[in-house]
Formats: sequence, structure tokens, C-alpha cells
Amino acid sequence: MCGIVGYIGMRAASEILLDGLEKLEYRGYDSAGIATVGEGEVHCVRSKGKLHNLRRKLDGADNPDRIGIGHTRWATHGKPEEHNAHPHMDGVGRVAVVQNGIIENYRELRSELKEKGYEFRSQTDTEVIPHLLAHVLSHGETDSFSPLLDAVGQVVNRLEGAFAIAVICADYPDELIVARQQAPLAIGFGQGEFFCASDTPAIVPYTNAVLHLDNGEMARLTPLGAEVYNFAGERINKYPHIIDWSPIQVEKQGFRHFMLKEIYEQPGVVRTCLANYLDSEWNLDRSEGSPIKLDLPPTLYENLDRIQILACGTSWHASLVGKYLLEQLAEIPTMVQYASEFRYSPSPITAHTLTIGVTQSGETADTLAALAMEQQRRFAKSNTIEDGGADRFEPRLLGITNRPESSLGQLVAHIIDTHAGVEIGVAATKTFVAQLMAFYALALEIAYRRQTLSAARMAEILEGLRQIPMQIEQVLASQEASIEELAHEFSETTDFIFLGRGINYPIAMEGALKLKEISYIHAE
Repeated sequence: MCGIVGYIGMRAASEILLDGLEKLEYRGYDSAGIATVGEGEVHCVRSKGKLHNLRRKLDGADNPDRIGIGHTRWATHGKPEEHNAHPHMDGVGRVAVVQNGIIENYRELRSELKEKGYEFRSQTDTEVIPHLLAHVLSHGETDSFSPLLDAVGQVVNRLEGAFAIAVICADYPDELIVARQQAPLAIGFGQGEFFCASDTPAIVPYTNAVLHLDNGEMARLTPLGAEVYNFAGERINKYPHIIDWSPIQVEKQGFRHFMLKEIYEQPGVVRTCLANYLDSEWNLDRSEGSPIKLDLPPTLYENLDRIQILACGTSWHASLVGKYLLEQLAEIPTMVQYASEFRYSPSPITAHTLTIGVTQSGETADTLAALAMEQQRRFAKSNTIEDGGADRFEPRLLGITNRPESSLGQLVAHIIDTHAGVEIGVAATKTFVAQLMAFYALALEIAYRRQTLSAARMAEILEGLRQIPMQIEQVLASQEASIEELAHEFSETTDFIFLGRGINYPIAMEGALKLKEISYIHAE
């Protein structure tokens, strides 16, 4: 739930950092802070609570520093207090670090550092990082052109877990170093300035040229450019891509909050999906060819015996609906696995199986890890077969995501883009509906290839899908007042039970998850 923002360039950094953190407020947080470098010192300000508390501390301060990092923290290690807030610093205040994720071996590192005389001021796992960096830098254990980059490279190779970090140092005022391992981090390219953020909405107002770091990569940002390296310190050639988001898309546009805005964007999202997935000219009188246009290669479907889907959270619920559609419409056995569990207890490898990874962001660590493991298992299995049947077990991977440029897009060769646009609300709304549209399209495409539906039944389903945007609009227009009335009526209720059968069973589960996520009320 934490957020990272970083900046280096020719403008004052503090306001850019605060603005970026405000764009990440939807993630939820309990403390915030920024650190900048100027006049040979690190200037760090932190605050418990919301960003307005941090702004109040910064009001009236003249801070022209042109490099800095910021963070919003959701407490994991240590209470939500100011001393546990990010950025964290080394003992003499020369190094500042922000981090998302969890450092799993922080206890061992903390003990090691304490034995060397380092003192800790917080209960967080993050604080080991600035102390480790300070130790490497102070002991002259680096001799590269960028001692700070080299020090970060040495430190990240000692960290275990999922993390994204951003680092600044008073002794290297023209360098911002970032690193990623199983936690999202993107770099934004401007004119003589560079940005980093844990999610793209934080930097969209400033640039549309974005580069997503992959696992095991770090970058050195200076006013002159951005350089990407792997954790071994080897230079990597990577290029930014242009995103088609506009700054207006990351604003509330008159709605009270992003979740409400995105609820009302659902009809438009479904229309976009239908326009991209369905052949508008297909009908009963002209029914040659598939009515679906997913542009997926025939090799994904050939001799297909089984489908397995890997997902987490809301995407898992959408996948359960997908299972229903694939089995009922395409008549193909489908299994849905919770990705975090699949990693530790994978199902037996079966022949002619399509594996689908579903993740809204394309960055869900458990889903990516499960897909990578399945890919490796299948390669290993196919390599052990010598009698000509190896192709039965070769990996067939497909991704469903709202971010084709994400890590998922790098991992799998084929993607169904859900076309939901920027989603900022904590609880998935329009992306859930978009994932359902993607599964409808996939199920109908496979059904067409397997000839499990008559042309008349296919036309009936397609016509029903085309009515959905208008039906959503009618519900939103006619039920808004009654929904608000019901919310007040049940405001004191402490337990909810959602019921559903068939295709509505995962819908009920998703409804319960939404209530828990947003209101913290018990729901099953």
C-alpha cells in the first residue's frame, strides 16, 4: 500500500514530491515524509497521519533543493509513528532511503549492524538499508565511477524479499539511485529532469515517457540522463515508452473520490472492450469467421485440453467467472489457482494446457512468480521427453491485464488488454468488469474454434453483451439515491453475508471483498 516518488532536475523538488504523493493517496497510508539534498546536507521532514500534516510542517520553509525522495507508508514493521515513517537515514544523516515491500532478512542484518556499532531509531525493516549503505560508503568498499550506485548494488544483493527502493546521499547531490525486486517502480523522462514512482499516476502530470524497471534492475538518475543496470552492475540498454494517459485522467473530475469516478466510468470501459474484442459486422446473415478479434495465434488453441488460471484478489474472482464461461460456453475443463498458493503447491503438469495469468496492474508479484515458475516447470518437463512428444508440455502462456507494458507483458508473449484506462481507486471497479469482458471474449473465441455454440446462440450472447453499457448506465442513474439510503440504513451493521450461485458465486465473493476493503466491516 506504500507509495514512492523521486525527483532530480532543475526545479525545486519538495512540491513535486508532495504532488506525486497526493496522486498516490488512494493506496492508503498512515504516515508520510520527504528528504531532499542541498548545500551538502540531507533535509528530511516526516509526519504521522495524512499528507496535510506533512504540508503543515513544510509551510513557509524555503527549500530550493533540486533532488529528493518522498514516501507514504502503511505500517507493517513498527507502529504508525513519526519515527517509523520514511525516509529513513543512516546514523550521521548523510544517506536517506524510501522503500516499498518487505525485507525478509532484516533481523539478521539488523543484528549484524548493531554488532558493528550502528544504532537504530525505528522498528522498521527499511532502516537496515541506509546503515548498510553508509557502511559500504564509509569503508571505501567501492571504486566505481559512481560509488553510490556501486554501494546500492552491493546492498541490494544482500537483501531478501520483495522491495523497491530510492536512495539519495548528501555526498552525491547529483545522483538518485533506484532499485526494484518484486515491487513496482517506474522512471519518468523529462527535459533535463527525471522522476521515479511506485505507480505511474504520480508522474503523469510531468511526463508521458515512462520506463518500468524489471526485477533485479537498478537505475542511476542524474540531471544528464538515466542509466539502467542489473544487480551485478552491468549496464542494460532499455528505452522508455510513451503512455497515452493525460493528466486529467488522474484527477477526480468533480467526483468525491476516485472509486466513485471509476464506478461511473464502467459503461465507457465496457464499450471500449466490446469495440476492441467484437467484430461489429458479424451477424447471423454474415457468420463466416470468428465474431471475436483477439488477434491471438492459433497455436494457443490447437489441441487444447485444459486451461489453468493464476490470479490473486479481485482478479481471482474475475477468473472464477472466467472458469464458468470457459466451461459452460467453450466446454473446456478450467482450473483457477490462487497464485500465492500455487507457488508452494503447484498442480501436476498436464499436456496441452493453456496457462492464463490475470493481474490488473501486470505487477502482482505472486502472479508473476507463479507464471515464471510454471514456465520453467514446463520447459523442464518438455526437455526430459525424448520420444517426440515434448511439444505436449511446452508452455502456452497468456496474460490478461490493464497494463500491456508491465512486467506481465515482458514475461508472456501474448496479452489480452482490458482497455480500462487509469485505475486509481483502491478497490478495483472498472478493471474487474473489464476482466469479465476479456473472459467473455476468450470463451467465445474458443467456443467458436471448438464449435460448441450454434451461430444463433453466439449471436444471442453477443447481443446481450452489447446491451451491458446501457444497462449499467440505467442502474447508476436510477439507483444512486436508494444505494445511499441503504448505506445509511446499514451504517451500524457489523457483519454481512453475500450469497450467490453459479456465475454469481464469485460475484458475491467480490462484493464481500469490496465491503471489507473500503469499510473494514466483516463480510463473507
